Amino acid sequence: MALAAGLGSFFLVERQQWLGAMLALGMLLAWMLLLSESLIDRTLARRGYPTLPRGVTAFIAQLIHQETLFFTLPFMLATTVWQSGQAIFTLLILAMALLSILDPLYYRLADRLRWLYFAFHAQCVFLVVLVALPTLLHLTTRQSLLLAIGAMVLFSLPSLMHLLRPMTASRWLAILVLLPLLAGAAWAGRIWVPPASLWISGSALSPGFDTQARSPIGSMLLTPAALTSEGLYAFTAVHAPRGLREEVVHVWRQDGEEVDRIPLEIQGGREAGYRAWSHKENFPENPSGSWRIDVMTDGGQRIGMLRFTVSDDDQAATLADGMIERPSGIPGLDIRQLLPRPEPAAEGAPSEEGQEEAKSKVPGEQMATDQETDTAEADEADETDQAEGNPGAGGQGPEEG
Repeated sequence: MALAAGLGSFFLVERQQWLGAMLALGMLLAWMLLLSESLIDRTLARRGYPTLPRGVTAFIAQLIHQETLFFTLPFMLATTVWQSGQAIFTLLILAMALLSILDPLYYRLADRLRWLYFAFHAQCVFLVVLVALPTLLHLTTRQSLLLAIGAMVLFSLPSLMHLLRPMTASRWLAILVLLPLLAGAAWAGRIWVPPASLWISGSALSPGFDTQARSPIGSMLLTPAALTSEGLYAFTAVHAPRGLREEVVHVWRQDGEEVDRIPLEIQGGREAGYRAWSHKENFPENPSGSWRIDVMTDGGQRIGMLRFTVSDDDQAATLADGMIERPSGIPGLDIRQLLPRPEPAAEGAPSEEGQEEAKSKVPGEQMATDQETDTAEADEADETDQAEGNPGAGGQGPEEG
């Protein structure tokens, strides 16, 4: 029955804003219930009432844990960059989801390892806050991550108290030291945490770009000579919830070393992803080697990556052909079909394309863009590159509805 309920939660539940909010509230109530279980029992016994049956609080918590994990799991699976350390984090969440439906293991954890059980609960709180806030309150991934870490640290307090019992003054002092260390470790490891509301729906490398059609064009073998003379466009379509405005960064790396950071601002709501591109012209004197473009959030979480090789050997050099590639996922299972779709715009409202065209005609914005381009082209010593697209947007491509 637990297995069926877990699978039903994964495939059948509609992952809407209200359910995310209810799960966050449920996690808080379950935490308070677990903390006050012994107090409730003593109160009932003093008044002559039967005490709570053994395990009833764990059963209530299990229901909430199970629903929370299977609610958030598709977001993790859809946004994980599987060629990075994010795969470890997502596999850990998958293991927690399986644990929540294997009753013998779950109740052994609840009965015998209370400190680990509260840590399990704190991780569930971290997940639901991370997933729910971008769509519920339109917070950026950076803001949501900070609040999720804060909630996790707070809900980890009972875990540390059980681990360090009996409590003494020195152990209370140890807790006060451990909590900031826990928060710092979580923030330092944020690159391993998938951005639960953002993912790349398409990416391409090309020598040219059609700004009217907003699509990469042309084909070029990435040899040092071609790259130095033509430059390279990196195109990404980033899916984000409607109403979310987010700054992402194209981080260009050569053989693992950072060369440039080009910021882009995206807006959520387009099902195929908000199309943005960066154009790099000023390459190092010797551009040969393995290159990687990390698409990062402003908070330091990786959304995706593009890889290419620059070489004089035509067999080793990457062909930048402008073909938009879809990210590979789990074979035979389209996880993103389980996630909520952007709501259609209200009837009579201007499309995003019309809004962007109106922005480009605002007096003074085109001049600002020209000035930015002149600076980028002239400032070769600092390896500053063009971030092309919407005037004044610092690298975002104009978007359409």
